[in-house]
Amino acid sequence: MNIRPLHDRVVIRRSEEEKTTAGGIVLPGSAAEKPNRGEVLAVGPGRTLNNGDVQAPSVKVGDKVLFGQYAGSNVVKVDGEDLMIMQESEIFAVIEG
Repeated sequence: MNIRPLHDRVVIRRSEEEKTTAGGIVLPGSAAEKPNRGEVLAVGPGRTLNNGDVQAPSVKVGDKVLFGQYAGSNVVKVDGEDLMIMQESEIFAVIEG
C-alpha cells in the first residue's frame, strides 16, 4: 500500500527502540523510551500560505530527522508497520552525514 500525505504532513518510520542502556542494562519494552528520530517515508506537497502560494517542504523522502518526544501522536498501521504522521513543523532537524 502506498500512502500520500496531504498539505504539510510527513510520514515517518520511527527508529528502533533502545533495548539496553549505556551500562548494559536490558530494558523491558515498557521502560524503554521511544526514540525521537526516524526516517521520512513520504512528504506532502507543502503548506498553503495565506496568499494561496504553496511553500515546498524542507524535508524529502529518505531524510533522517529528529522530532519531539510527543510529536506525531497520529500513528497508523500500514502493511503491519506502525508509521507516524506529523506536520513538518514538528520536525526539529535533519540529521546529515
